[in-house]
Amino acid sequence: MADTTSSIEGEAASAVPPDAVDVLLRFGAAMLRAGNTAIRTREWLEVMARNLGFDTVSVALSLDSITVTVARSGVCATALREIGHPGVNVRRIGELEQLAKTLGPGFGAEEIAARIARIESTPPLYSSVQIAAAVGAASGAFAFLNGAALPEMVATAIGGGLGQWSRFWLARRINHYGAAALSAATASAVFVLVAALERHFGLGLPHYPAGFIASVLFLIPGFPLIAALFDLLQVQTVAAVSRLAYGVMLLLSVALGLSLVIAIAGIDLSRQPPLELAYPLKLVLRAVASFVAASAFAMVFNSPLRTVLAAGVLAVVANSLRLVLIDAGMMLAPAAFLAALAIGIAALLIDQRFNAPRLAMTVAPIVIMIPGLYAFEMIVLFNHGQVLEALQASAACGFVIGALAMGLASARVFSRP
Repeated sequence: MADTTSSIEGEAASAVPPDAVDVLLRFGAAMLRAGNTAIRTREWLEVMARNLGFDTVSVALSLDSITVTVARSGVCATALREIGHPGVNVRRIGELEQLAKTLGPGFGAEEIAARIARIESTPPLYSSVQIAAAVGAASGAFAFLNGAALPEMVATAIGGGLGQWSRFWLARRINHYGAAALSAATASAVFVLVAALERHFGLGLPHYPAGFIASVLFLIPGFPLIAALFDLLQVQTVAAVSRLAYGVMLLLSVALGLSLVIAIAGIDLSRQPPLELAYPLKLVLRAVASFVAASAFAMVFNSPLRTVLAAGVLAVVANSLRLVLIDAGMMLAPAAFLAALAIGIAALLIDQRFNAPRLAMTVAPIVIMIPGLYAFEMIVLFNHGQVLEALQASAACGFVIGALAMGLASARVFSRP
C-alpha cells in the first residue's frame, strides 16, 4: 500500500477526521493508478469532499503522489499519499466514478473505504491468455493497415502475442521500462524467426518492414500520452508533464529493444509499395482491421465488452475516413486531424449520454492511427547515421501526431466549461 502522511493533530482531528481525509487520498490514488486524467480525478475528489462535509478542498496531483488540503469550520489539514506504479484499467475508472456519483452526505468514511477496496480488488475482465491473443490479432491488423500481406500478418500476430505474454511475465519481475524494452525485443525477434521460417517454405515477404514494425506497435503508451494531452488542455501541468515524461521513457525503452534486434538481425527498413487490392475489398478489409485493432486495445485497457465494441465501431468510422481522405489525395496530417476530431466529438457525446470515461472511447481508436512506422524508422535511420532521411521521417511522424492532438483538442471546444 502507498504511504500516507498527514498534518492532522490535536483539536484539528475532531474538526477534520483523519479517516475522511484518508478516504479522499485513497480514492484519488486509485483513480490515478488506474490511468484516469488529473482533471477528472480532481472533479470527483471535490464532489466526495462536499459529501463528506468539508467546506473546501485543494488538490495537487502528479504521476506518483497526491496531496489534499481540506478545511472544515475554519480548521485546515493537509495529507499526502504516494500512488504507486501507474497502470490502465478502464473498468476501475468507471466504477470509481460511479461510486463518486452515488455517494451522498449519509455515507461514512469507513463504508466508502470498503467500497474502494472492493473495486481495487476486483479481478481483470480478461485473462492473460485472452489479452495475448487479442494483442496478436491487433498486431496482425496493424500490419495490414501499414500495407503488409498475409505472410507478414501471420508473423506479426505471433510476434505481438508472444511479446504481450512476455510483457505480463516481465512486469511482475522488473520495472516498466525494462519490461517494455525486453517485450519489444521478444516481439520483433519472434517476427524475424517466423518470417525466416516462412521464407524457408517458399513464402515471399515483400512487405517485411511493415510487419516488423507492426509487431511492437502494441507497446505504444497511448493511454498515458493522451491522458497527458487532456490534462494539458485543462492546465493540469504538473500531472500532464510527469505523465508525458513517463510515456516518452516507455517509447524510448521500446525503441531500445527494437534497435537491438535490428542491429543483430541486420534488418533493412526501407519502405515498400503497399499491398495492391481491389479498392472495394481494401475498404472492407481496412474496416475489419480497424475494428479488430481498436477492440483489442480496449481489451488490454480492461474495458467492459460494451466499451470494447463501441471503441471498435468508432475506429471503423474514424480510421476509414482518414484512409479514404489520404487515398483521395489529402496530406497525412489534415486527414489525421479530421479523424481525431470525429473521435473526440463522438467520445464527448458518449460521455454526456452514457457517462462513460472519455479516455476509454478515445485512446483505442487514436492509437491505431499513430504513425509508428515513421517513428521507429526515424530511430533506425538515426542509428545508421542517415540524418537527412531520419529528419524526414521524424517530420512526417511529428506532423501526424500533432494533428491527432489538435483534433482531440478541437473537440474540447464543444465540452462543458
